[in-house]
Amino acid sequence: MARKARISRKTQETDIKLSLNLDGSGQYKIATGIPFLDHMLSLFALHGMFDLEIEARGDLEVDYHHTTEDIGICLGQAMKGALGDKVGIRRYGFAYIPMDETLISVALDISDRPHLVFNVPTEDRVQEGFTPLEAPSRKSTSLKPLTGFNIELAEEFLRAFSTKAGITIHVNLMYGGSMHHIIEATFKALGRALDQSTKFDPRLKEVPSTKGIL
Repeated sequence: MARKARISRKTQETDIKLSLNLDGSGQYKIATGIPFLDHMLSLFALHGMFDLEIEARGDLEVDYHHTTEDIGICLGQAMKGALGDKVGIRRYGFAYIPMDETLISVALDISDRPHLVFNVPTEDRVQEGFTPLEAPSRKSTSLKPLTGFNIELAEEFLRAFSTKAGITIHVNLMYGGSMHHIIEATFKALGRALDQSTKFDPRLKEVPSTKGIL
């Protein structure tokens, strides 16, 4: 049975149409009105080997928040719908993705218990004393800002996705110096971890839980 889903969502702030095929080949067609988010979602689809189409219109003249969050909502709904009863899936997935000076880890559990742990510093968190894990060769992490799209928006996207998909997601910045690289590595790692966790294990004939349900 094809594991596909289509989602349409229209509010006073956004109008989104999205289709997802979990068993695709990494094809994508994405137009959100936010070029950087288009690029991140393309990377997510390619590295997750998902076929993904998104057409979104939103109140970008206000800010990017509504559109980014609502796309996360729609993608989460599509993921949950495409997974179906989850019989035979591996359930857990993880990935470490390096990008130049940056190293990101993503670990997740398709548990129907949505939860996001996002250990990635913003400028405010750095000022408050939040410190990511340091590379052995670095004494500190100096984050270079990203214009237009920021780490708070990436976190909002992931929280919306996690909530609607019913997935526990842990994102950890091991070290890094560029917000662009940090966010890009996160989307790549998310795609690869989901590819791993949504695949079927031929040894499993039921859902991978002693409860008998996910």
